[in-house]
Amino acid sequence: MVGQIFYQMIREKAVSLGVHIDAVGGLTMGADPIALAVGMFSIKHDPSDYFEVFSVRKSAKEHGRHKLVEGNFNKGDRVVVIDDVVTRGESTLQAINAVEQEGGSVEFVVVLVDRQEGGREKIEQRGYKVVSLFNKFDLLPDDVAATKSEDRAFA
Repeated sequence: MVGQIFYQMIREKAVSLGVHIDAVGGLTMGADPIALAVGMFSIKHDPSDYFEVFSVRKSAKEHGRHKLVEGNFNKGDRVVVIDDVVTRGESTLQAINAVEQEGGSVEFVVVLVDRQEGGREKIEQRGYKVVSLFNKFDLLPDDVAATKSEDRAFA
């Protein structure tokens, strides 16, 4: 279901921006299952125009090709960076930087949950649109959502 919903969100945003998306992916591990679900849904939905899937390593391997971006990604691809959660935005920005370093063009960002702790704003200040499926107020009671994540204790 997440793959289908993200696929629809990506297609709608791409149409509104007038861009074509070649691939989806983000920083491993958080983005991996979501990107794979989106890619699988996209090929099922339209085998002639589907999204390739890639993964961004947190650091380059010591051996081999020393790449940060792995999978079905090519220089010049127009991509959507996916993340599971945005808090401060550092992981998402790390993925964006890696994609651009490898020659990709990041068209926008799609996240499952925006924790509304400044990450979205930081990403948007760098010039990237951010689309989120949920924010913390959608998922938590107001009194809990109003506190910072580091102040919360969950059993």
